[in-house]
Amino acid sequence: MTFYDAAADALSFVTPVLIEALPTVHLVLAFSLGAWTLTFIFRIVLTWYPQVKLSEGFWPLVSWPTEPLLVITRKVVAPIGGVDVTPVIWVGVISLLRELLVGQQGLLSQMLLKSQAIA
Repeated sequence: MTFYDAAADALSFVTPVLIEALPTVHLVLAFSLGAWTLTFIFRIVLTWYPQVKLSEGFWPLVSWPTEPLLVITRKVVAPIGGVDVTPVIWVGVISLLRELLVGQQGLLSQMLLKSQAIA
């Protein structure tokens, strides 16, 4: 069995339509997870400024995508020394997810490389 046969077997469950959409899915997922990580980093910085109102100005763009997850996580993880650490937890979770899916050795990245090797 050659390398190309092994690569073809590895992607035998993927339909041609999915292989064609893979670069777009990879790009959109990488961008989305990166943007989400950035919003959580903004939330970390905002914990240093408790007087900022998240319902005014630019801040709803930061609070809207993050607050639902933070509310759930705050029920499990209490503030440590009066500091809300839940945005830090989510930065770690999303960074791990991004690395596992679209990182250099991520699942989608490897599928993309194998599909390009077959083509």
